[in-house]
Amino acid sequence: MNKILVSPSILAADFSNFAGALAQIESSGAGWVHMDVMDGSFVPNLTFGAPLVRDLRSKSTLFFDVHLMVEHPVSFIHDFAKAGADSITFHYEACRHHNDLISQIRGLGKKAGISIVPSTPCSVLEEVLPFIDIVLIMTVNPGFGGQQLIPQCLEKVKKLAKMRNEAGLGFRISVDGGINEETAKNAISAGADTLVIGSAFFKNSDQKGFIKRLQN
Repeated sequence: MNKILVSPSILAADFSNFAGALAQIESSGAGWVHMDVMDGSFVPNLTFGAPLVRDLRSKSTLFFDVHLMVEHPVSFIHDFAKAGADSITFHYEACRHHNDLISQIRGLGKKAGISIVPSTPCSVLEEVLPFIDIVLIMTVNPGFGGQQLIPQCLEKVKKLAKMRNEAGLGFRISVDGGINEETAKNAISAGADTLVIGSAFFKNSDQKGFIKRLQN
């Protein structure tokens, strides 16, 4: 199994102080920062674009984990790659030619990720798993923070971990939605090795201790 990584979601931070939120993540020892990009079409919310990634890139050496919750992700990847993303994850449901988009992202020198919403079975990913770096399992319906984890989604994590082991692959299994200290244990037990955490991180008074406990 891969080392456990924690990727705090900057979407849960104070929007008036993204630089301060980035500093909190850096000092916590998390290593990754998750950036949810929403277009108001694929999901019913609108967040930020590549300029924010570009501005924050100059302030941090953290791994920028960009998650495109958008229609037509091919239209976005070049801007986010240029802005400083380290990985770019797109949604299976928003794309037809998955292998081509994965190749384009990797051709830009970035790690490529693919995500599925709670209603999409992980079996649809079988053909792309050998070419992917990250599979992101949404454990809530995307679009809003602060939701409770849907327990059935962890069954998909188990199936995906089994598929990874049987094929001898090394992609990371990430979970996003309703992850806190308690649900993180269940997600890790199911096979997840990358935890996207929003409000549970930013509301914690001991962020460094919180990250350490999750990683251990």
